[in-house]
Amino acid sequence: MSGEPAERPAAASGRQRLDKWLFFARAVKSRTLAQKLVASGAVRVNSERTEASDHRVGAGDVLTITLERRILVWRILDPGSRRGPATEAMTLYEDISPPPLPRPDRPSQQAFRAPGAGRPTKKERRATDRLRTGEE
Repeated sequence: MSGEPAERPAAASGRQRLDKWLFFARAVKSRTLAQKLVASGAVRVNSERTEASDHRVGAGDVLTITLERRILVWRILDPGSRRGPATEAMTLYEDISPPPLPRPDRPSQQAFRAPGAGRPTKKERRATDRLRTGEE
C-alpha cells in the first residue's frame, strides 16, 4: 500500500455507469431510481434504447431521458466523479432539449354562472340563513 488511492477503471477510460451518471447529474434523486428509470426503457443512449443500468457512457454520448412531463436531451461533457451540488452537476452535460410545447391558455377568471343557477354560493347561503333567523 503506497498511500495513494487506487485509480478506478471507469475514471481511467473516461466512461461511467449510466445509472451512476444519472445520479451524479441530478436527473434523479437516487441510484435506485436511476436503475429503475433505465430498466423501464425511459433512457436512450445515442438514440438506442438500453435497459442495462451498467451501460457505460462517456463524453460525447447523447442521452434522451423521458420523465413524467418532459423529455430531456443531454450531451454528456464529463463522466463525473461524485454527486456534488447542482451547479457542479450542470457542468457534466449540455442541455440540447427541444423547447417545451406551448400550453393552451387557460381562462384566468372563474366560469360564469347565472345568478340562482345551481347550488348557492357561500355568500348566498349566508344571506338565506339571515333571512330565516331574522338576523341583520
